[in-house]
Amino acid sequence: MRQKAHLASDPTIVLAQFIMGVQTIVSRNVQAIETAVISLGHVFAGDFDAPNIIPSEVVVRGTSRSYKPAIRDLLEKRLIELAHATAGAYGCKAIVDYDRRYPPLVNHSEQTDISVAAAKALVGEARVMGDAPQLTGSEDFSFMLEARPGGFVMIGNGVNPDGSFHNVHTPDYDFNDEILTLGAGYWVSLVEEELG
Repeated sequence: MRQKAHLASDPTIVLAQFIMGVQTIVSRNVQAIETAVISLGHVFAGDFDAPNIIPSEVVVRGTSRSYKPAIRDLLEKRLIELAHATAGAYGCKAIVDYDRRYPPLVNHSEQTDISVAAAKALVGEARVMGDAPQLTGSEDFSFMLEARPGGFVMIGNGVNPDGSFHNVHTPDYDFNDEILTLGAGYWVSLVEEELG
């Protein structure tokens, strides 16, 4: 017996509406001067070899990031509300597994000043960016900075001769092995700066 498509609940429609709705959470729920990011990076539905069959479920995964705990709470609340409301509007059910992973990484000023001084001592002031803009990347060192004062630094990995570069976590990223000695030298400089 053939299933009649008009009698089915189609979770792909829910998925499409949910993805579009997610794009409004930051713009319509978070004050413009605050930092918040929601990115959906994985979508799965159905069988590639059976495109004529409405899938019984869809899966979407992503990440949300912000600096303030209240905004983190807001993002979680709105994502869950949106998932349930969108699914319900189309006769489907949403199951939300919101897993808080990394807290925001916030450097401590004294330790950051020491880190910057160590870098300048090693490579010169012109090659150190001590006031880099904030980033919303996730980093497990954030747990360490919640427990103890410290500073997270990034050492440049170099660029291609034309000035281009490939970001980490991309298929084309290639670690520049030539900076290993520079990285080791930084740690020596940091110890010397810390000990005076």
